[in-house]
Amino acid sequence: MSAFEIDHFVLTVANVERSVKFYRDRLGLTIEQFEDGRTAIRLSTHQKINLQIKAHPHLPVAAQPTFGSSDFCLMTDKTPNALVTWAEQQHLIIETGPVVRHGARGTMTSLYVRDPDQNLVELAAVGTL
Repeated sequence: MSAFEIDHFVLTVANVERSVKFYRDRLGLTIEQFEDGRTAIRLSTHQKINLQIKAHPHLPVAAQPTFGSSDFCLMTDKTPNALVTWAEQQHLIIETGPVVRHGARGTMTSLYVRDPDQNLVELAAVGTL
């Protein structure tokens, strides 16, 4: 393990249920409840995204928690071709892509979509088309 890795990050959303539907039903991720009814999107056994609404944040919070201001990348184990096919089958609105990008894992093929709060979500597969 390096000095630091991402365990989780917090995404401020306007409506938790609407975000759950997108990440669970459109992207196929697992949703879990923790602590006092808080909601998280499980990415792996070691990573998750905690959801919070601005009106009821879990303290402490960022100085300006605002929905729609995030931009992050989610990696998949799909091949680049399989990612494109899957995104089409899910009827995701692709804002940009497929495009070649260079992330922490090297060269990847990315598709950019928006979640219900207009956060930019990069969906990426290692390699190129």
